[in-house]
Amino acid sequence: MDSREAILGALRRNAPAPADLPDLSGLGAKHADPVRQFEESLAGVGGACLRVPDIAAADAALRKIPFYAGARKVISLVPGLGRADLDFESIPHPHALQDLDVAVLPGDFAVAENGAVWLEGRRLHHRAIFVITDHLVLVVGVGEIVADMHEAYARLEGREPAYGLFISGPSKTADIEQALVIGAQGARSCTVFLVG
Repeated sequence: MDSREAILGALRRNAPAPADLPDLSGLGAKHADPVRQFEESLAGVGGACLRVPDIAAADAALRKIPFYAGARKVISLVPGLGRADLDFESIPHPHALQDLDVAVLPGDFAVAENGAVWLEGRRLHHRAIFVITDHLVLVVGVGEIVADMHEAYARLEGREPAYGLFISGPSKTADIEQALVIGAQGARSCTVFLVG
């Protein structure tokens, strides 16, 4: 018997007995009011949530937000919401977005547990848009809120692998002295419109 077989034999003889996998059906958070939980979670991470009945109401509400009223460059990938000063698809390089004031992007669904919104990467011609803009506006249907990350990942199951991300509030960082800085490496604000 060579040394390889001796080592593998010793491992087999000393392996632990097989055990059943744990029951994970009890995991996860359930919320009496997922919409309210999402609003609270988003506020807790520095974001703002506005619930509106339709896109027209979202557009009217967006126009009243001070950062939008003073914006010089806006990109909107949500038809009927906000203005589009630039054609996102025709921008050849993400460096052209360096002075983008507001980006309005569609979210696929939101997570009540942590205030996160899933953005599908296939819609983002330049992935830098969500970090390079000063103010990020995300739009999600009110019926598209899942309770927790277990449900969120179950919802993503079976999709073809591609770029996507969860965004929860504006960019933030903190140092060892616990000084929190909002907008340090990305958007200074994050507003989520829940439509429906």
